[in-house]
Amino acid sequence: MTLEQPELPPSEVEPRALLTAGSEPVRRRRPLLWGIVAAVIAVVAWRAMRGSGGRSATSAAAKGKSSAPRTIPVVAVSAASGNIGVYVDGLGTVTALNTVTIHSRVDGELVDVAYREGQVVHKGDVIARIDPRPFEVQLAQAEGQRGKDEAALENARVDLERYRVLAAQDAVPRQQLDTQAATVRQDEAVVRSDQGQVDAAKLNIAYSRITAPITGRVGLRLVDPGNIVHASDSGGLVVLTQLQPIAVVFTIPADQLPPVLAAMRGGRRLEVDAQDRDMKTKLATGTLSAVDNQIDTTTGTVKLKAEFANEDGSLFSNQFVNARLLVRTLENVVLVPAAAIQRSPRSTYVWVVRPDSSVEMRDVTVQLTEGDRAAVDGPVAPGEPVVVDGVDKLLPGTKVAASAPAAPGNAAAVAKGDAAPNARSDAPRGGADARPSRGKSR
Repeated sequence: MTLEQPELPPSEVEPRALLTAGSEPVRRRRPLLWGIVAAVIAVVAWRAMRGSGGRSATSAAAKGKSSAPRTIPVVAVSAASGNIGVYVDGLGTVTALNTVTIHSRVDGELVDVAYREGQVVHKGDVIARIDPRPFEVQLAQAEGQRGKDEAALENARVDLERYRVLAAQDAVPRQQLDTQAATVRQDEAVVRSDQGQVDAAKLNIAYSRITAPITGRVGLRLVDPGNIVHASDSGGLVVLTQLQPIAVVFTIPADQLPPVLAAMRGGRRLEVDAQDRDMKTKLATGTLSAVDNQIDTTTGTVKLKAEFANEDGSLFSNQFVNARLLVRTLENVVLVPAAAIQRSPRSTYVWVVRPDSSVEMRDVTVQLTEGDRAAVDGPVAPGEPVVVDGVDKLLPGTKVAASAPAAPGNAAAVAKGDAAPNARSDAPRGGADARPSRGKSR
């Protein structure tokens, strides 16, 4: 039995024919599309494999580089052998050995001032003059009276000799002879009194020339020429201060007095340095001259006095200074920069750079800290470099690249081994970069 398909309308026949006719080209294009997709996938996979391989190589190189030992830059200074002083510091005031307020010793008009304010005058130099004419008149009167009385005395002596001759001949009573002898003695006394008046007038004339009693510097003028001055004036004419030599009076704690007294035994003169307010500049060097006889119970200090030649005039009366008394000297000790001293709860130590550029921690005992240097006792030899900067990242055995300090004076000061100007005798202070000790020092 054969089934007959129904006939389609003409509007549906054309689309179906077109679909059947176009299906063949579509089938031919599909393999080409799949080939392009496969090629793209292959390229992406190849690039991904290449990138992972490069990153692996880079990470491996970085890992190898990080595993290599790291060198830490530090600043090191060589230890040295030298002397260091033990000082006692105190606050002091410059005091003149002699201060004189010049007064007039006679009354009169001030006619001349023979100095410039602030001038240095020497003993015997004329400072001022008072009008001497009144005293010259007094001298003339006293000399006239003395001449008159000397004449009377001469006449009395002649009469006395005459009476002696007459008395020997019993021509005059003995009483008259004795009276004449008394008259001679009386006239002699009058002449001596007259001589005193003459000397007083001469002395007043000398006092009218006011001279310097000491060598020193005059201050500002207190009285101008033309004024009438009196011996009873309280202000005086000028103040004269001795500057050469000059003294410094300073105080130290009472518990530091015994070593000072022990050092003074045997007549030893202790050296004293006077420094400015900031303890940066040494003004002068002198010697200790005296120690006060009692301790001030309110402050627990004792006064000391030092004398300075002050030839250059660097010290001035009432100037504030810091006095540094050298008590003794530690000789032939190992000196390192104070910055190299590190502190931990266990010990005080330094980092030493070994010949192979590795660092080693060595425990030391600080004997004395003086300014920017310290005297240490321990396994540190002169010439061995010690780290002064860059210690915060150091561990025993760390490799370092040591360099000299930026200021070459630091290394030179340590190598010289002389006493630093700003020294003090106290224990070293622990820095913020102090690290705990690890292991025993060699």
